[in-house]
Amino acid sequence: MSRPEDTLSADVHYDDVEARKYTTSSRIQNIQASMTQRALELLDLPGPSLILDVGCGSGLSGEILSAVPPDEGGPHAWIGMDISASMLDVALQRDVEGDLLLADIGQGVPFRAGAFDAAVSISAIQWLCNAESSETSPAQRLARFFGGLYQSLKRGGRAVCQFYPKNDVQRQMITAAAVKAGFGAGLLEDDPETKNVKVYLVLTVGGDATGGRDITSVVEGMEGVDVMDSRKKGTKGGKGEIKKGSKAWIMNKKEQMERKGKVVKASSKYTGRKRRIQF
Repeated sequence: MSRPEDTLSADVHYDDVEARKYTTSSRIQNIQASMTQRALELLDLPGPSLILDVGCGSGLSGEILSAVPPDEGGPHAWIGMDISASMLDVALQRDVEGDLLLADIGQGVPFRAGAFDAAVSISAIQWLCNAESSETSPAQRLARFFGGLYQSLKRGGRAVCQFYPKNDVQRQMITAAAVKAGFGAGLLEDDPETKNVKVYLVLTVGGDATGGRDITSVVEGMEGVDVMDSRKKGTKGGKGEIKKGSKAWIMNKKEQMERKGKVVKASSKYTGRKRRIQF
């Protein structure tokens, strides 16, 4: 069965007709509500929060965020971003409570650093695995998105991205891009080994003020979870630190500068290599 992201960009596929068809489908509404509830469960937010809805579409997931009752930690305020003007137009007609932004997530997340407590994304980020032109690549689009998402979340913030990977290559591509951006990352599958399998990428930005909880506390004990956290690689002495001046330290600094839009020198086999003293 063909997938729309294999042939068209999201803004082209979701024209006025498709946007209305998607939004008025009772089946889609039920699936969106269920997956958004699952994302909120994984976020485990302590109280009302400001949430970024990535690929918000016509606001189906945003409605769930706005409707969380006070005894369950809500309601949450949210800002949605989507590439489809038709989808956002439907959201405006439905008078959703969140603010809306027309933007391509493959070009980054255009908000100030630390603006959001959390983020959700339902059925959106797999679109980044396809390039619309020869001037860009899936790897670049994923790097821009996750780099921008990382910067926009507060330290201790979390994000849950539900997506439909086409294959294991896409699954690995997406997860690797998130880890490279600095996230702690865990993959969770609901209904595994079925045609209705749903994949959730659970992301954390460092520890938080409640005692350093991160991805391991979110998914601990859950079945079918694979935790991938680059922050635990390349450490020595069990202190979780990379030696200053080492190649790993230099590469990490370069990646941080690139995410901030700065130009850095290309890496080579000589990067981080100590020079012999010349007499």
